[in-house]
Amino acid sequence: MRERLRKLLPLAEENAVRYRRDFHAHPELGWGEYRTASLIARRLQELGYRVKTGQAVLDGKSRMGLPEADPMRRQYDRAIREGADREYAETMREGFTGVTGELGQGTGATIGFRFDIDAVPVRETLDPDHFPARENFTSRHDEAMHACGHDGHAAIGLGLAEIIAGLDARLPGRVKLIFQPAEEGVRGARAMVEAGVVDDVDILFGLHIGLGARKTGEFRCGTRGFLATTKFDAHFTGVPAHPAYDPHKGRNALLSAATAVMNLQAIPPHGAGRTWVHVGSLTTGAGRNLIPDRAVLVMETRGETSALDDYARTYAERIIATSAEMHGTRCSIVRMGEAASGDSDEGLMRRVHEIARRSGVFPDLKLSNEGSIGVSEDFTHMMKRVADRGGRSTYLLLGSDLVGNHHSPQFDFDESVLGRGVEILALLALELGGESHEV
Repeated sequence: MRERLRKLLPLAEENAVRYRRDFHAHPELGWGEYRTASLIARRLQELGYRVKTGQAVLDGKSRMGLPEADPMRRQYDRAIREGADREYAETMREGFTGVTGELGQGTGATIGFRFDIDAVPVRETLDPDHFPARENFTSRHDEAMHACGHDGHAAIGLGLAEIIAGLDARLPGRVKLIFQPAEEGVRGARAMVEAGVVDDVDILFGLHIGLGARKTGEFRCGTRGFLATTKFDAHFTGVPAHPAYDPHKGRNALLSAATAVMNLQAIPPHGAGRTWVHVGSLTTGAGRNLIPDRAVLVMETRGETSALDDYARTYAERIIATSAEMHGTRCSIVRMGEAASGDSDEGLMRRVHEIARRSGVFPDLKLSNEGSIGVSEDFTHMMKRVADRGGRSTYLLLGSDLVGNHHSPQFDFDESVLGRGVEILALLALELGGESHEV
């Protein structure tokens, strides 16, 4: 079987680079990944996978942070113009942009792999020294860029799909590929979990290019210290008025929002660990001679544990409500995303380390990142559901020389990580598929 795998790898790696560049040139924001998801679904079907899309893999009531109807419709229309698969895209209308593919009939374990597919709202640099610019595959969309490597994750997923399809008759268990929308803002995983996508998975892998592994050849077999987080928008509604003639008749939404911003920075620390609160945007006002009657805070809280995030979020919501009351405005809070804290399974990390060491795919191996990863990931929803049902999960870090920071206009990675990623995931599917999930 290893010999067959080696024969399949060169073409899968070549195709992964091609997939990556195509996805990179056509980035799509969360819940609008119609082109990306529909082309993934079509390719999986061509390879013989049992494919599910749309509402079959996403619970509509559990989705958070959905765009407005008009932008979502424009994203769909653009995807069709740019070559989306019409049949599959139709199943994904109104933001149901998830895909799963299953292969294998073996009696062994079900091995799941999750790949996020969304872009971030960043305008990509056109500097001629930027590799995608030099090779002519920069983003065609001014409002979006694959500035976090999700184009690479999706490409690794399809490369893995090709390898697994070539080994189908030899698979000891089942392989389940999960292509998740809206990871940015931690919005998409919960809806897939609530749709039952990981309920049959014994061993689950997530992955990310870079983050705690920033050099080509590095590999971290697990991740510790995902931060819990809550993303929400606070909407203040007041009463407009003239600021000189009848200011007493107005109710200033800007004052409420500004009062909230200043006091949010004064949330006291918690003795059990670190918490964070961050306001990323304050939108308000219509002119210098009008008391603002609308204001919106776009913000988040984080905590080293879910309990600590709950502490910060509850305190923040109380400050927001009190700030509205102080100035006679009304407020509403809309939850836009959330993720729990989490750690990879220790036993599974060690098993992955053993397989990776024998493979020689990555020369620089470590069991996990050092300390907390310092970010949040909604993959933790999937980790928890799998653990609750007796399974194991780990989140892999694939090392790559990076240009620019994650979420920056200059971001890029070494494409050689794509082939390495495909190979190690294929080996994990083969080695662990014939084992009990209690590794």
